[in-house]
Amino acid sequence: MQNSELVLVTGGNGTVAIHCILQLLQKGYRVRTTLRSVNKKNEVIDMLKTGGLSKFDNLSFIEADLAKDTNWDAASNGCKYILHVASPTHLESPDESEMIGAAVDGVLRVLKAARDAQVKRVVLTSSFGALGFSNKDRNTETTETYWTDPNEKGLSAYERSKGLAERAAWDFMKNQGGNLELAVINPVAIFGPLLGPAKSPSFGLLRRLVDGSMKAVPHIPLNGVDISDVADLHIRAMITPEAAGQRFIASADGRISLPEIAKLLKEKRPALSAKVSLKTLPNWVISIGALFNPQARHAKLFLGINRRVSNKKAKQILGWTPLSTNEEAILASVESMIKFGMIP
Repeated sequence: MQNSELVLVTGGNGTVAIHCILQLLQKGYRVRTTLRSVNKKNEVIDMLKTGGLSKFDNLSFIEADLAKDTNWDAASNGCKYILHVASPTHLESPDESEMIGAAVDGVLRVLKAARDAQVKRVVLTSSFGALGFSNKDRNTETTETYWTDPNEKGLSAYERSKGLAERAAWDFMKNQGGNLELAVINPVAIFGPLLGPAKSPSFGLLRRLVDGSMKAVPHIPLNGVDISDVADLHIRAMITPEAAGQRFIASADGRISLPEIAKLLKEKRPALSAKVSLKTLPNWVISIGALFNPQARHAKLFLGINRRVSNKKAKQILGWTPLSTNEEAILASVESMIKFGMIP
């Protein structure tokens, strides 16, 4: 398949972005990607080689930082689509107000540059944390109609930044978007096969399970999704006419709890899971800890979330089918983490 369109992917060395780039190149698109330093371009190429690519004629790089205006016009020029995947993380912006400001200002820089360059559509990577953390009614399904209250107790700075950035994006589109189109992807916890080392929270959670630092496992249910399926959803949202102006939850079918993950690792990967604890942590311990500890407050928030999450909209409008189950994505995650030295 050959496509002449040029697609900009922001933050090309990121966990999700690199899978988007891989799939775009495999489909024949030309890809330009931003890096805060072009010195990292060999890191991107190495990850794409891990993904099976050997030709890079359709890939180019440009230096651009979400915190600065420089080069965003040049990055957007000539592009038909933009996948805005990059977002600041805890490691880059330990200060909460700084992280939120960088996320909001960054998305506005990308949208303004896209509008001015007459880009057709931007696909924004948001988060399930932007929509699903304030629906506690387990008699409902959590759909794309929901929004997380940014003042929700226990919400992390990263989740708050993603929600406020998405709100800013929709406000921009309403008031200043012109002919630009926007679609938004809201992934749940992302797992699956890595192309290089990753710093995302989901993989950090697995690392704490496998290395034994989680001595007792809380009864926290999760919705998960494979990275490859997330990238596929981005591309479908990019090219499907009906996706304009829509949000899409990226989630595999069903859910899995942390104790179920621990049991899965013990059963399916015994050689990797000698330190995995099967001891569970009672909910009341988390509730007491939440009075004093920010991590416990975050865990308490997760205990209350309605995990009846609907992925019907992505299936119906985009024809998307998640190819990996939660179990398959988690096992692939752990194997990748061993491969890239993320677990001793």
